[in-house]
Amino acid sequence: MAKNCSTQSVATAVREYEGVTRKHAIGEIIRSLRLDRPDVVASFGEDAAVIRQGENGLLLAADGIWNKLMEADPYWAGFCAVLVNIHDIAAMGGEPLAMVDILSFTDDQLMAEVTRGMADAAVRFNVPIVGGHLHPNTPYNVIDIAILGTARIDEIIYSDKAQTGDAIIAAIDIKGRVHPSCAMNWDSVTMKDGETLRSQIRVMKGLGEDNLVTAAKDISNPGVIGTLGMLLEMSEKGALVDLHAIPMPDLHEHGITFEHWVRMYPGMGFILTASQEHVDEVCRRFRVAGMAAQVIGTVTDGRELTLTYQGEKTSVFDFSVDGIIGIFDGCRQR
Repeated sequence: MAKNCSTQSVATAVREYEGVTRKHAIGEIIRSLRLDRPDVVASFGEDAAVIRQGENGLLLAADGIWNKLMEADPYWAGFCAVLVNIHDIAAMGGEPLAMVDILSFTDDQLMAEVTRGMADAAVRFNVPIVGGHLHPNTPYNVIDIAILGTARIDEIIYSDKAQTGDAIIAAIDIKGRVHPSCAMNWDSVTMKDGETLRSQIRVMKGLGEDNLVTAAKDISNPGVIGTLGMLLEMSEKGALVDLHAIPMPDLHEHGITFEHWVRMYPGMGFILTASQEHVDEVCRRFRVAGMAAQVIGTVTDGRELTLTYQGEKTSVFDFSVDGIIGIFDGCRQR
């Protein structure tokens, strides 16, 4: 980290980042759409919904891509549309099965690049796109994808099970680059072969099978700290995070600041909580797959996410006052 970096500057950068603030509307949508059913084990607030089928669970998720990214680099937008959905299933300890897409476009050439990116990612992760819907001749260009996955019910990893005293682990593939078309994206995937990418995804499934973690989320647009905040909000916990411990590439080499790094979408990354006895094994598995993984903090009983660095402390989120996604007590079935 840079010598002039402070917990206050990082907290402000994260708190005011669009990748965080654009999540605030989720709570209102939950209150508008929620409908409970006995076979729905988990829904809003998780990376994927869980629908019980005997001893197994179907994992269902959907994600879309910012129009800013579509305009900046349609190939990367298509690749990311697949990538983020596969991450949603992986974060739950699941195996991705297939995807469907909704394509809306006004620019034929742009959409050809989007579909090229989608196809490339689908091949590398070996998850087929099996259908969807097309809106041609629209006044906008949009790609949205939904994905289906599966896992045993007793092996699913949720994001609301973090326990006081758990270690917080950040696992990120730092071998990559700042994407040339999007400064807030860390590309650690387009230069990797399919087997490498699939081995990184499979780590999460193994952790679920062996019950080595208590909670997890894939690191998404809010970045590493913002994503941890969403996990803590779901778990109704707080945390103490050491900024110096967060895995990072050589920031000077890539021309970015630490405040920039912690807000980036990392391409391949997960935030997890685990009991202290399982930390070494969890980190080892990610490192074998080529990812940097280390403990960055501890889950606390309070409701604040507090950052520490060189003796300085700053609260970035106080979930007793205001959350990121506006989850409320009645939003979960389990």
